[in-house]
Amino acid sequence: MRNVIVGQSGGPTAVINASLAGVFTMAKKCGADKVYGMRNGIQGLLAGQYVELDGILKSDREIELLKKTPASFLGSCRFKLPDFEKDKETYEKIFATLKELEIAAFIYIGGNDSMDTIRKLADYAELTGSDIKFVGAPKTIDNDLAQTDHTPGFGSAAKYVATAVREAIRDEVVYSTQKTIYVVEVMGRNAGWLTAATALSRGQGCPGPDLIYLPESDFDMADFDARIEALLQKKNNLLIAVSEGIHDSKGTFICEYAAADKAVDAFGHKQMGGTAAFLASYCEKFKAKTRAIELSTLQRSAAHIASLTDVNEAFASGGAAVKAALEGKNGLMACFDRLSDEPYVCTISLKDVHQIANDERCVPKEWITEGGTDVSEDFIRYARPLIIGESYPLMVDGIPAHLVLED
Repeated sequence: MRNVIVGQSGGPTAVINASLAGVFTMAKKCGADKVYGMRNGIQGLLAGQYVELDGILKSDREIELLKKTPASFLGSCRFKLPDFEKDKETYEKIFATLKELEIAAFIYIGGNDSMDTIRKLADYAELTGSDIKFVGAPKTIDNDLAQTDHTPGFGSAAKYVATAVREAIRDEVVYSTQKTIYVVEVMGRNAGWLTAATALSRGQGCPGPDLIYLPESDFDMADFDARIEALLQKKNNLLIAVSEGIHDSKGTFICEYAAADKAVDAFGHKQMGGTAAFLASYCEKFKAKTRAIELSTLQRSAAHIASLTDVNEAFASGGAAVKAALEGKNGLMACFDRLSDEPYVCTISLKDVHQIANDERCVPKEWITEGGTDVSEDFIRYARPLIIGESYPLMVDGIPAHLVLED
């Protein structure tokens, strides 16, 4: 069997399709006969939904366009694969489909939950003596996967977030004669890597956020009050960056202060959102004009300002994952190992997915400063190289062109 199948899962990024392009390109280079794509991840595979990518990616032009297309080209899902001890039938169905397609390598591009899927499938393959190999390619703007220096998707999202904050500050300070408070909400449930990246906006005449709140530190409303009061004594215009998942000392999300009945997904994750709106409304007590800015999906879909470093590394990680699987390796994820910040040097290694799945890597406590309201220069040195370089889109009629999978 010399065929490959690849899927994408979880929240999209600006470069998840660069990883897909890397899988396809390396698979063909390694001699794979066919490369299939799962429609909507493992959930689509269970429904028999897949496509032959060979008939879609027919030239270098399509591959380059795919690399510059945001979101998941193949579609995505948030499907929790059951334990095979409890639902053997689901695994038998998956493996029967893979056998029918003559699959040698199964690649899943995703984050924590996707690596849990790779772990379970790899273990079942070992248990049943299957020759199919399962390897993960990392993806998440949250940058919270264990065992890897960083994850594809984070660099581009960080570049967008830092740019958006710098531009928002330029907009805000035109009202220098009146008090204004902008609260910018950034994605990040338990890990504040992306919110910390708002600090990258500093420089070139931009002071950056006045306060940065990450979920790694408890949020204290009384301390927040005092800091706002003190800052407004010195300047009229404040910008505060907050992770959507900031919480108080009891573990209650600040967004729940306004709405406690948040829905949960298949993995039991409570729906986020509304933190900036709540805090902006709260800050009206300071007799300031307030504005809530929720970057939402824009921070993960802004391929027009993607980091070239991120695009290239996403492509390379996809290639490394499929190469490892076709060489007979199983139950691994392609990881980045940083050798140097200046000059920036990073290599790729393959690590045991059992040490990655269901783990979460947060911003180190020593990188969080000023009583939990800022980040250190160590974080800046870590994050800066990941946003370097521009990946210019192919423009058609004045806006970026994308490669779209037809129904």
